[in-house]
Amino acid sequence: MAGLWRAYQKLLSRHPWKTQTATAVVYDWIKGSGLRGTLMGVGDVISQQVVEKKGLKEHDTTRTIKMMSIGFFFVGPVLGKWYKSLDRMVPGSGKTVAVKKMLLDQVVLCPVFLGCFLTIAGVLNGLSKEQICDKLKRDYTDALMTNYYIWPAVQMANFYFIPLHYRLAVVQVVAIFWNVYLSWKANKV
Repeated sequence: MAGLWRAYQKLLSRHPWKTQTATAVVYDWIKGSGLRGTLMGVGDVISQQVVEKKGLKEHDTTRTIKMMSIGFFFVGPVLGKWYKSLDRMVPGSGKTVAVKKMLLDQVVLCPVFLGCFLTIAGVLNGLSKEQICDKLKRDYTDALMTNYYIWPAVQMANFYFIPLHYRLAVVQVVAIFWNVYLSWKANKV
């Protein structure tokens, strides 16, 4: 296993763009939706067990599966395409590029993404149109403000300090905690 890792690191240093592109294709296919779905599920389990203190007997497995489905079919594909598009829209590196990417991420994607996420969660939870609208009125602004406490700093550091091939890993680590919050917010009655 260590030999495979060393070989991969050599390829990254010799052919960074080609290696990243090839890795991204495979990685996005396996990990993009798969890992994001899994992380949404992990976030929901932590939310139910740690935040909501439901206990294993009261754990809502159907809810966890719904959250994983959102990760597989919405979060994974949307974020995978978004980060690729962001790199094409704002090429290069440096502080100015990092600020531009972070602003696009937080001003363009985030508000729409959160609204869609809460709506999809509402639909999967069987809420009526009126209930979904009420939930959006009640929870959307709070979720957006909470997002702005966390993600701008994470994304600035990510776009400025973290090499491209490690950025998704950084986002995924922070996403575990963010998914706990989103699961709690999306399923709060």
